[in-house]
Amino acid sequence: MTASSQAPEAQAPEAKGFRGKLIAPLVVWLAIYLWPVPAGLNVNQWHYFALFAAVITGLILESMPVGAVGLIGLTVAGISGYIDPDPNKSLRWMLAGFAESTVWLIVGAFVFSIGYRKSQLGRRIALVLVRRLGTNTLGLGYAVAMSDFLLAPATPSNTARSGGIVYPIISNIPRIYGSEPGPTAGKIGTYVMWTAFAATAITSSLFFTALAPNAAALAIAKKTVGVDVSWGQWFIGFAPLGILLMILVPLLSYVICRPEVKRSPEISDWAVNELGDMGPMSRNEWIMLALIVLAMFLWIAGSSPDIHIPLLGSNFVNATTVVFIVISLMLITGVIEFADIVSEKSAWEVFFYFTSLLTLASGLNEIGFIKWFANEFAKPLAGLSPSTAMILLVALFFWIHYFFSSITSHAAAVLPVVLAVGSGIPNLPVTTLAMLCMYSLGLMGVISPYATGPAPMYYGSGYIGKGQFWGFGLIFGVLYFAGLLVIVLPWLTMVR
Repeated sequence: MTASSQAPEAQAPEAKGFRGKLIAPLVVWLAIYLWPVPAGLNVNQWHYFALFAAVITGLILESMPVGAVGLIGLTVAGISGYIDPDPNKSLRWMLAGFAESTVWLIVGAFVFSIGYRKSQLGRRIALVLVRRLGTNTLGLGYAVAMSDFLLAPATPSNTARSGGIVYPIISNIPRIYGSEPGPTAGKIGTYVMWTAFAATAITSSLFFTALAPNAAALAIAKKTVGVDVSWGQWFIGFAPLGILLMILVPLLSYVICRPEVKRSPEISDWAVNELGDMGPMSRNEWIMLALIVLAMFLWIAGSSPDIHIPLLGSNFVNATTVVFIVISLMLITGVIEFADIVSEKSAWEVFFYFTSLLTLASGLNEIGFIKWFANEFAKPLAGLSPSTAMILLVALFFWIHYFFSSITSHAAAVLPVVLAVGSGIPNLPVTTLAMLCMYSLGLMGVISPYATGPAPMYYGSGYIGKGQFWGFGLIFGVLYFAGLLVIVLPWLTMVR
């Protein structure tokens, strides 16, 4: 049998799997569409929900690129007239999401990451930290965590942050000590890899612009229950837990992973050599550093009503406007080129995905489905105190992530439901509920080998065994979740 005759047979399983992923959303849509309309809903509301459920199924299964799934769903909703039978009004509803400021904020943050990569500033920051803190293994752990911390505010993809900057650097470290995947992983490799992974979960929650789904979740919360926060308010709300965890996690990882190598002077020498090869900071690195400092200042000061700048006052610039300012300066100074922006596939996929999904999610509220759901499913929690009901809802939102491989699809599928139920419970602080759920998006990424983009990368390194990954994930997941309830919950009641 020739190679060509074998090719179709070899490709059959993949093709079958692909067809199944395409058919599954249609099956979900048809099943809900044909199901009898529940009491309290009309046919139009139920059929719109069927479409929304099909889109979420497509996102979970990744039937197509997420941007394509969202765009197709939005198109079908628009031409079906679910929101408004008038074609012109329906079109205006379809296009509303493209004007969302949070969407452009996250697209801009992707462009920031281009500047980090092209200027090599991100690599230099990581190497400097390794040089200064890497003389012993525990210090090395803090260097790894701090690298992610410094990169996170301007890198909205934790996958890009880990895969493009942090992981390529730290993957060199274990082998210097003869720590290879397999029997010798425990020398130092397991500790380094797990610390990096656990740290990126924290920074993804600490900074609004450190995780793309944060923007989607905030937009959903705004449209569903009217919750809106600035970049600075987001940071302040999570800072007590986030900073504490950044201090504790390298130490806790050290205790749990028990690395055999206790000191690592060679790592510092290696980082010195790498920095020597890079030479002094380039013009573009200095410019990029200045622009990131400028962006951080404007995000914090320019959107806070409590900070007054001479001549400018408070609230003098919108967070999304900051993005356009910095990108314009990056283009003017030559740090990036416009072709870099156009070719940033991830940014534009996010753009189409967010705009489509946020519009679809808002449609559930506009047609009255969310109100019906809240009234209907809040009934079993009616006898509980508001605080107990909120804790149960946050627990549901956090731990159900074991059933998701995408934080984005999790936020889209579960957050509207949780907020709808919470808003139907008398005296439950729905703003606090929304913030706790949104803060958990980054943290929940630690619980499984598929929970977030960086997870398969660190698991695939071979330094963390399957049993170890699940065990470490459970331990850190419990720690992170407990921190939300013990630290963030009372803190939010004080600052809001």
